[in-house]
Amino acid sequence: MEVQTVREYQRESGSDETRRILFGKYEMGRLLGQGTFAKVYKGKNMATQEQVAIKVIHKDLVKKQGLMDQIKREISVMHLVKHPNIVELKEVLATKSKVFFVMEYVRGGELFAKVEKGKLKEDVGRKYFQQLISAVDYCHSRGVSHRDLKPENLLLDDKEDLKVSDFGFSALPEHHWNDGLLHTQCGTPAYVAPEVLRKKGYDGAKADIWSCGVILFVLLAGYLPFKNSNLMKMYVKILKAEYEFPPWFSKGAKELISKLLVVDPRKRITIPEIKKTSWFQHRVLKPTVVRSDLEDNDESRPKNKEERLVLGSKHSPPFLNAFELISSMSSVFDLSSLFEKRKKCSTFTSKCPVPKLVGRLESAAKELDFGVAKGRKGKLEMTAKVFEVAPEVSMVEFSKSSGDTLEYTKFYEDHLRPSLKDIVWAWQE
Repeated sequence: MEVQTVREYQRESGSDETRRILFGKYEMGRLLGQGTFAKVYKGKNMATQEQVAIKVIHKDLVKKQGLMDQIKREISVMHLVKHPNIVELKEVLATKSKVFFVMEYVRGGELFAKVEKGKLKEDVGRKYFQQLISAVDYCHSRGVSHRDLKPENLLLDDKEDLKVSDFGFSALPEHHWNDGLLHTQCGTPAYVAPEVLRKKGYDGAKADIWSCGVILFVLLAGYLPFKNSNLMKMYVKILKAEYEFPPWFSKGAKELISKLLVVDPRKRITIPEIKKTSWFQHRVLKPTVVRSDLEDNDESRPKNKEERLVLGSKHSPPFLNAFELISSMSSVFDLSSLFEKRKKCSTFTSKCPVPKLVGRLESAAKELDFGVAKGRKGKLEMTAKVFEVAPEVSMVEFSKSSGDTLEYTKFYEDHLRPSLKDIVWAWQE
């Protein structure tokens, strides 16, 4: 029997209106849009009053089309990328029949809607391109290739800032073949890179840069560089990079696009090179990357240690809600199959208050002296994520971020676990 975790309608006392309440946490509002397998609703966090977008996916329809891996991949990637120019995935909830993506609500619509009305002014197009490159560069630094960049997947918030969305076709390092390349043909024909069409394997990051070049052309021209009603003729143009600049393009814009739309990916301009061009640097925007509490991006930390323990925030640990706790322990609500298995993790629960727990983990790191020599696969780096389940219960998840797995396992078993036994309530491998 399916446990009913979603109350489709709940009547407010003293009100004649009915409301759809999701997991007792989100109020679902009007329909924003729909596709073959999913519907997107406007929603509201009932506790904070924050507006959100809720994407509802029907598992049966997705499974029938063999697209469950695509859904898993999208969840994995969106949990990995946190950037001011990327739509934020706040959490994923599920029943046996549906999956719910709770996402940042971006109210400005698609960038495509602006382009449909005609070309943008160069300064406006430059601003969006700068934000696009910032987001794509961040994705690539996390090993993520988007693979479907186009104006329809670029949203605008109420401040007219760009937000990259739709990571359904994205790829992670584990999706590369043994040759280190990607081989799945995907994306939108007019924006796809020539090497993707050749079916010989491609670098996803370099293919993204080509798509960025097409987007920049579209923003400044108001139309596509490679356009033909006959798909095969359009592919021939893409494979030869045959296009013409409109007369109003500035010299700097022409030079940059000419370096972006290069058929040979080895000769195509890179993101560091893009950022150095004078056209890009004109009134350059420098968005502040949102630091996850689970990341360690502090460049001021000493680099002489070959191993580090990366801890969650002392002040505001991520809150693990009751549904996530249940789903991690119950086969009925098990969401583990929705995520790509990228890391082997070890978890323990503790009854220590969070400040004391974080302090103890930091002490353990110092006591173990992380100045171990570099291993055969480079430095060994591990991460500790701290989740506050309740005021009296916390969870800590350990995983290897880099280095040799055997060296990590030995260090973890011989040194780390014994040093933390006084604060551990229960281990769960």
